[in-house]
Amino acid sequence: MSRQKNTFMELFYRKLGSGVPMVIVHGLYGVSDNWLSTAKALAVNFEVYLIDQRNHGRSPHRGQHTYENMRDDLLGFLKDMGLDSAVLMGHSMGGKTIMCFAQHHPERVRSLIVVDIAPKSYKDAGRKEPLSHYGIMRAMKEVDFSVAKSRRDVDRMLGQTIKQERIRRFLMKNLRQEEGKKYSWALNLDVLMRELDNIMDGVNEKCFDPAFPVTGIPVLFIRGADSRYILDEDMDFIQGIFPFAELETIPGAGHWVHAEQPEAFVNAVTKFVLG
Repeated sequence: MSRQKNTFMELFYRKLGSGVPMVIVHGLYGVSDNWLSTAKALAVNFEVYLIDQRNHGRSPHRGQHTYENMRDDLLGFLKDMGLDSAVLMGHSMGGKTIMCFAQHHPERVRSLIVVDIAPKSYKDAGRKEPLSHYGIMRAMKEVDFSVAKSRRDVDRMLGQTIKQERIRRFLMKNLRQEEGKKYSWALNLDVLMRELDNIMDGVNEKCFDPAFPVTGIPVLFIRGADSRYILDEDMDFIQGIFPFAELETIPGAGHWVHAEQPEAFVNAVTKFVLG
């Protein structure tokens, strides 16, 4: 594990395995650790890089958090790793990052794997969900670290709003405590809250020019059968940007398809890239 040094963003990363280079880009609230089990399985055939995106994990905090920022961070990462091209795989927010990257730098993409996200906007639908990202971030912001003496205390505070234990466990991977200091969130919550409308929106015209669809690289979209993030009717929009995109649906999985059906997920990725 290390930090990468570049002119765009000094991203924290982990590297496993050898073979065809693959960079995995996590989603909102995520960190590279979330993908470690998947990366270990893929490392049999790939040289896997797990990055922490800006304002997440061990990567630096910055005042901007746009898909153009994250696209440029990824370009800097590939350059500093000496990778002329790589397989790019991104989940949720990370999927939008790599979609944006692919239209601007298709020559650097061996293949593109977008996990359970479409390039459309989720902003309005998200506000209608009983537990939206807007509600999750408010709950995280309301945690009173001045009285939190343990992780259990933090969990109890989150639980006042977020009843699902699985979601709380995922969020608490962002909990940190420096020696002798109070608990705090590792992610840059203030900036992410301010930028949430943009994060939830579709990948905009700064990333996609509809006059220039991406045709020169293999593209796979993977969704969980129980997820509502990629609908059948979204494929027309997706194929307007990636005309030859394929769609793989994995049964028994929701939005975190790689964690819920790991064997099926790894098999689908490996088969798509290596045949």
